[in-house]
Amino acid sequence: MPRASTEASLHHHRSSVTDTAGTAAPLGPDGRPLTVMYVDLNTQWRGGQRQILWMAQGLRRHGGRPLLALRPHAVLAQRARAAGLEVVPIDPLIAEWGPMTVLRLRRTVARESVHILHPQCGHSMALSALAALGTGTRVVFARRVTSPLRRGAATRVKYGRADRFIAVCRAAVPALTDAGIEPGRIDVVYSGVDLTRAVHPASRATLTELGVPNGPLVVMVGALTQMKDPLTFVRAVDVARRTVPSLQALLVGDGPLRVPVEALVRELGLTDTLRLAGFRSDADALMCAAQVVVLSSDASAEGIGGVVIDAISFGRPVAATAAGGVPEVIENERTGLLVPVRDAQALGQAIARLLADGDLAGRLVAAGLERSRDFAIENTVAGTIAVYQKLLETTPT
Repeated sequence: MPRASTEASLHHHRSSVTDTAGTAAPLGPDGRPLTVMYVDLNTQWRGGQRQILWMAQGLRRHGGRPLLALRPHAVLAQRARAAGLEVVPIDPLIAEWGPMTVLRLRRTVARESVHILHPQCGHSMALSALAALGTGTRVVFARRVTSPLRRGAATRVKYGRADRFIAVCRAAVPALTDAGIEPGRIDVVYSGVDLTRAVHPASRATLTELGVPNGPLVVMVGALTQMKDPLTFVRAVDVARRTVPSLQALLVGDGPLRVPVEALVRELGLTDTLRLAGFRSDADALMCAAQVVVLSSDASAEGIGGVVIDAISFGRPVAATAAGGVPEVIENERTGLLVPVRDAQALGQAIARLLADGDLAGRLVAAGLERSRDFAIENTVAGTIAVYQKLLETTPT
């Protein structure tokens, strides 16, 4: 099927923020509150884990019952328990099919009458497929990245067990259809952010502790992985400081590329300009303290680019690469500045332009704040619940 007609056939949930007060609680076919088990094996706290937490809280607000099957020591498990959510501990030794974990999930599904299993990554999809086998429980798989699915019989069997797929942006759809998944089984529901949360800029004392002196501040938040391409960010900072010598930069996040990033910082003589903050629980506050927020992702896997949604909702001007679904959030010259992936020169020039042109930055911020309403987490919750209910109205095949 041609790509254009494929995308045109998808169900796309985009709505304004709605007030759920007084709306009917979602119910399963048995008349009980809709019970959904979110399954995730990651231990780190990243954008996907934040979405799971917010989605579970949103389902609960609507009157549904969320359960979270997680590794007990995961950051998400800790935060879910703190939020009063029900956590089912799982910790498979063999990530794809740990038999004891599958048995535990199957018992929980039966005992709690789970209507839907909602896995969040490939490994958790395998566990969910086995756990749901032979039961009436439906499976909805969340696809958060744009990288191709692995080809082979195992992939076809595993994903063949999913009743529906949710892609977090239109850019995540082709990887699914290219793997043979029918377009009619795919819904696009954008990831969202909590627009009601109170976030205040990091204090001068916090920035001083991080070694950041006074000066126009550029912040990037992202794991130090290939997908986020932090090396391009470092090179872009080098380009931007030639125009704005007083520029200061902060890279918030950690990961396997930390050593190469540190080496490049030294090589380019940026040790007095660019600091690596590592993982920070106050990343939002650091973004709020920035004059420019940057995302330098490459085209390998980036999904919606949650950081840019955060940035425009905070009223921060954005310079980003046009990776994955980022252009679905940032419209170049309207809600931010977009440049080609891996183009450090163009990204650096965009950063410098935003720092030098206050009128441009202000115009982009105003449009970005307006655009951020489309990505309210309540829209994500409502769109996802609509997928659940539509699925439960159909007869399993």
